[in-house]
Amino acid sequence: MTLVDLYRRAVEKGMDQDPRGRAEAEADLRAAAKEWEELPEKDREFFDRERLENPYADTRILHGDPAAELRAVMVAVDVEGDEILLADRLREKGRPVDAVVAHHPRGHALAQLPEVMRIQAGIHAGLGVPVGQAEGILGPRLREVSERIQPVNHQRAVDAARLLDVPLVCVHTPADNCVATFLTELFDREQPRTLGDVLDLLHAIPEYQEARRDQAGPVIVAGDKKARAGKIFVDMTGGTEGAKEMYQKFAQATEVSTIVGMHLSKEHVEEAKKHHLNVVLAGHIASDNLGLNLLLDAALEPGVAVIEAGGFRRVERR
Repeated sequence: MTLVDLYRRAVEKGMDQDPRGRAEAEADLRAAAKEWEELPEKDREFFDRERLENPYADTRILHGDPAAELRAVMVAVDVEGDEILLADRLREKGRPVDAVVAHHPRGHALAQLPEVMRIQAGIHAGLGVPVGQAEGILGPRLREVSERIQPVNHQRAVDAARLLDVPLVCVHTPADNCVATFLTELFDREQPRTLGDVLDLLHAIPEYQEARRDQAGPVIVAGDKKARAGKIFVDMTGGTEGAKEMYQKFAQATEVSTIVGMHLSKEHVEEAKKHHLNVVLAGHIASDNLGLNLLLDAALEPGVAVIEAGGFRRVERR
């Protein structure tokens, strides 16, 4: 398979697993096409034309020939210059590394992360929050994240990949969609009665078992093991943490009693407690591992070797 095969399959899997439904992801593509058609000619060179085929702005081929053949890929949760140098060093030692696959976005994919956060409004609307309120609450948080990301040196890892000619691709939201859907279906199927039951289900998953061995396993941060779980919302996709004000809307407009997330700031947890919501943090890197593994099962040909790096451990389910 080629680098672009991997990339396109990852995007397709992400759309199939989008918590809003595939139709919403396709609507995003139509909106991008309309924006392109209405764009003045002088601005078209600055438009990211990948948006016409990929609704997830944090997932891009950042360097390399899209037609490059893949025999072995290095997969990492986080990629900086260190991981690019490591890939090049492995090549020097005779170990093939045809591309580096990062989870967290870099380059222009990182610069566009706030755009992906708009997915959250659609997810929250699906839970019962009026979409106008969901979008209104999200707006200030989008600006906050944008202002935080704007001064970051986005291109460091991409420059390292360019200088050493190491193909680099990042797949963020498609992997996060996979873990969100996987856990939602698990909880819907098993109907855990208590938060302790929720933990037991997470503890049975290999990626969370590995995290427990590393002393970074799932934890209850609001509620206790005997608390009734009720309706569970798996908050695992949409770029990064949303607005803390959304917890009030969950309490008012939805049946959600428990949030299972990757990570939440102390401020977000305190706001959830204020509105009597239970919170289970499954773990950031463990959840990213689960999402990446599910995505690779769908997007990677079985004959392509995976080199684990940057916090990633391969678990195959196919």
